[in-house]
Amino acid sequence: MSNKVNVYWLDQKPVVNRGVTWGIPWEKGHLKKTDSLTLTDNHDAEIPLQTWPTAYWPDGSVKWTAHAVSLMDDRLSETYQVKKGLAIIPENPLTVEKSDESIQINTGHLIYKVNTSGEQIISQVHNGEQLVCEGGYLKGIKESFTDTDGVVTTRQEAFYSDINSAIVEQSGPVRAVVKITGRHKVVSDQRKWLPFTLRLYFYAGQYTMRAVHTFIYDGNPHQDFIKGIGIDFRIPMQGPLYNRYVRFGGDEGFFRESPKGMLTWRTKGHYETLYQDQMEGKPIHFLEEDQAFVNLLDDAATWENYKLVQQSADSYAISKQTKHGCSWVHAVSGNRANGVAYIGSESGGMTIGARNFWQKYPSSFEVKELAKQTSTLSTWFWSPDVPSMDMRHYDTETHVKSSYEGAEEFRSTPYGVANTNEITVGFYSSTPDQKELRSFVREKESPALLVCEPTYYHRTSALGVWSVKDASTPTKAKLEQALDEVVQYYMNEVEQRGWYGFWNYGDVMHSYDPIRHVWKYDLGGCAWQNTELAPNYWLWYMFLRSGRDDIFRFAEAMTRHTSEVDVYHIGEYAGLGSRHNVVHWGCGCKEARIGAAGLHKIYYYLTADERIGDIMDEVVNADYTTEHIPPMRAYFPKDHFPTHVRSGPDWAAFCSNWLTRWERYEDTSFRDKMLTGINSLKNMPYRLLTGPVFGYEPRTGDLMFFGNENHGHHLIMSMGGAQVWMELAEVLEDPEWLEMLAEFGAFYNLPADEKAKRTDGAITGDKPWGTSMLSSTLVAFAAAYKQDPQLAKEAWQYLLEDDTHWQIKSPLKLNKTNDYVKPISEAKNISTNTASQWSLNVIVCMELIEQYLEPAMQENTTLANKY
Repeated sequence: MSNKVNVYWLDQKPVVNRGVTWGIPWEKGHLKKTDSLTLTDNHDAEIPLQTWPTAYWPDGSVKWTAHAVSLMDDRLSETYQVKKGLAIIPENPLTVEKSDESIQINTGHLIYKVNTSGEQIISQVHNGEQLVCEGGYLKGIKESFTDTDGVVTTRQEAFYSDINSAIVEQSGPVRAVVKITGRHKVVSDQRKWLPFTLRLYFYAGQYTMRAVHTFIYDGNPHQDFIKGIGIDFRIPMQGPLYNRYVRFGGDEGFFRESPKGMLTWRTKGHYETLYQDQMEGKPIHFLEEDQAFVNLLDDAATWENYKLVQQSADSYAISKQTKHGCSWVHAVSGNRANGVAYIGSESGGMTIGARNFWQKYPSSFEVKELAKQTSTLSTWFWSPDVPSMDMRHYDTETHVKSSYEGAEEFRSTPYGVANTNEITVGFYSSTPDQKELRSFVREKESPALLVCEPTYYHRTSALGVWSVKDASTPTKAKLEQALDEVVQYYMNEVEQRGWYGFWNYGDVMHSYDPIRHVWKYDLGGCAWQNTELAPNYWLWYMFLRSGRDDIFRFAEAMTRHTSEVDVYHIGEYAGLGSRHNVVHWGCGCKEARIGAAGLHKIYYYLTADERIGDIMDEVVNADYTTEHIPPMRAYFPKDHFPTHVRSGPDWAAFCSNWLTRWERYEDTSFRDKMLTGINSLKNMPYRLLTGPVFGYEPRTGDLMFFGNENHGHHLIMSMGGAQVWMELAEVLEDPEWLEMLAEFGAFYNLPADEKAKRTDGAITGDKPWGTSMLSSTLVAFAAAYKQDPQLAKEAWQYLLEDDTHWQIKSPLKLNKTNDYVKPISEAKNISTNTASQWSLNVIVCMELIEQYLEPAMQENTTLANKY
């Protein structure tokens, strides 16, 4: 391995000073825990670097590291190098001071005071001696409804953050992280609800602070409606009203006004020039001879309050108000606001940027009391200017037979699901111009990230089995084209179908209805995909093998959604998730496979995102939850076993959680729990072929024999089980486990009589083993292990020749139609199950058996004609 690792910008180099955090994998044995790392730029100049480990190999060497830098304009390079060596300390390192009441962070540019209790999150922000922020609060509005003889009345109650704890997770010298947890307190009755986590991120020398806000819904969806939820900042105002400013980002430019605009019916000549200066944020200074015009300004209306409301993904409106109790005056409408707002005065002000502002509508900004000594800038993640959240199920019953819903049990509940939102706050000594604001928009929307070359990620073997993009032969080029077409189709569908919204953004739909020309948004288990058949793995491997920034952002949005909305973080189903449904939490099947840590960990290792780290910690004991909600309860009654689980996807999901815990913390108790399960399988009559349902003891990890062919086998691999088990094979280096995986792959597609012959009649093939395409990864694994050309050719056949719906062909056949509410392009037979699994299996087969692809094509004219 090279002595240095090259990193480059994910999309393009930042245009402003920026704090950056990213992750790097290392080959086993290369980096010791005692090794230090340093960073150099294109000119071999050293840059202050903060480093910490995020995962370890079984031999104790470092598997992943995370890094933080604070880059200034003059240190922004196209590429950087990370290598062994002692990192230098910043000239003005970030410092953190703690007391019982507060945590003080000094970035060298700004001083933040964060409270450790009470309602107020941030009590003060200073720029030198100047107070630039008087406080920050989480806040919201709860709404309830009463129906009396058909007359519906509503009641709204305010709630605010109530801090339970504030801890320093990192304390510099480059980066500091403060984690604040608590619940929201309703003002009227002091009820505490909606647990929250707020992380604040600081970098040495930077004028911005990033915040990641998460809340968990713990109400009754029939009674507790959230009318609004967001965060407030209070900003001191100085100077005359005509030297105060508000800015809202629109589609392209910015809405620019002042509470006391220079426009009067006598704004002409010299005053027009001053008016232009005011719009540009330049302080106005009047002379004695301007008194008559100043008198006109005194008479003019004072606009104290402003708001921008993004009502849908394609519509926002800006309005303003002179004072409370007066009408709101419409100013302008647009399509997609860029998610940035600014307020300030002669002494400067504050900008706030909400990431995915229009994508996660309904969101809004609100400015209050801009004419007072202190003004408030609010960011609403859910705007109170639209109807409240409706978390109820779409029906009062389930529709298993007609609509592919998972269980007759009605278990649709949002209790325990979460939502995470990101903001960036910047402080300015003067009103920023439009160029500065556009730079702010870009950086908050696509945070700067350093990444490695795909070949480097691949060489480290730190993320399982996948292939680097390879178009070196006509057949491979055709497959690569097909892979690109499929992922591009889904990225286009997000826009074409409007897959946006507070609870939806990041997800895609399950299957398509070519008659109505829509995805089956209203058909039970065919609507939102959630993590069914592991689209997360597909997208992350597509990024790793290509380095494409658009795929990264697509996968990032899916990771943020599926890790929060589709999984339960507290309550009866903690650690489990809901499979596909019209409502994300609607399916009665609550299973560990939906929230397996492996679905999210690639994002975690690439970015060191602490919230994803929390979520992976949450699911580590998901197997215990299956005691009171057994995944096989519809098929097997309660008996002497604590619960029943399948080797896949249930136990495979547990392994995903435990493997991640083991490598992150070197927690050998979870390694041992995996080994207990593996040893249980080794002692089964037919090892991994047994089952797939077993009795299970969560306290020990023991799998207990429960018969052969007692359920279908297709989900064993298709929910990420193959990815987890192959990664286990790499880290455990257990010859028998390797042999068991190969045995399973070679056995899966055998004819029923051959299955019976090899198992003395114990496995007859009477129960379905599933679709052959789903097995191609482990068939390829078996072919590579056994060096069996025939198995390899079969694996390619399952992917490329099978004419069932489990196949993607290139070019992807698109049909344009006007037989819908708008002209669209559609792939009539597409399904996300197909797209994700076909793509994922091709990616793995290109790694394990690519040398057999061309021979398979030469021997099979049908394949050759298709590809």
